[in-house]
Amino acid sequence: MQYPNSPSRRTLLAHGTGILAITGTPAWFSPARAQTALRPTPSQTEGPYYPIALPSDNDFDLLRNGSAVYKKGQVAWVEGVVTDTKGMPVSGAVVEIWQCDHEGNYHHPRDGGKADPNFQGFGKVAVGKDGRYRFRTMKPAPYTGRTPHIHVKVRLDRKELLTTQLYVAGDPGNDRDSLWRGLDAQERAALTRAFTPSANGMRAEFPIVVQA
Repeated sequence: MQYPNSPSRRTLLAHGTGILAITGTPAWFSPARAQTALRPTPSQTEGPYYPIALPSDNDFDLLRNGSAVYKKGQVAWVEGVVTDTKGMPVSGAVVEIWQCDHEGNYHHPRDGGKADPNFQGFGKVAVGKDGRYRFRTMKPAPYTGRTPHIHVKVRLDRKELLTTQLYVAGDPGNDRDSLWRGLDAQERAALTRAFTPSANGMRAEFPIVVQA
């Protein structure tokens, strides 16, 4: 099954639009940019539901689990670029996301094993030279005690560079969430992103800055 603007679901969606100059330096790069250090994306707790064992299907498309199709919730594309603090793409970084299903259940034995089996719940992609990543999932849902969020982890080789959470801008549950309230204004701006309508569902742009 093919999706609009998507190659085979087994094909990594990491072919961005970065244009390399003849020297191999990205066209958007400048010495002035390199001298201005970017603030790393704030880290947050991993939480109790990171998979004990990764599912056999763990690609970019969380709305398919093997041959099963998940048709609940709002389709959402989460995408961005992984860069270091100088703004350079971190080629080869692996981005992982995991989240609960539409009823707030995780694929994890500590959460009772009640998650919808059609929902993949976890996915990972390796970024290319342009640093871009992209996931097809659902707009995150709330559950008791937490505002809607998506867990995000970034690795490079065997090194864990970042663990954090992505929040939905304007969600009424944010102000009641202890982890979100604990962020300062800059941290909230970095982790709280708008999910806006697009031709293929909702879309959120989530740039990630790591200390590689």
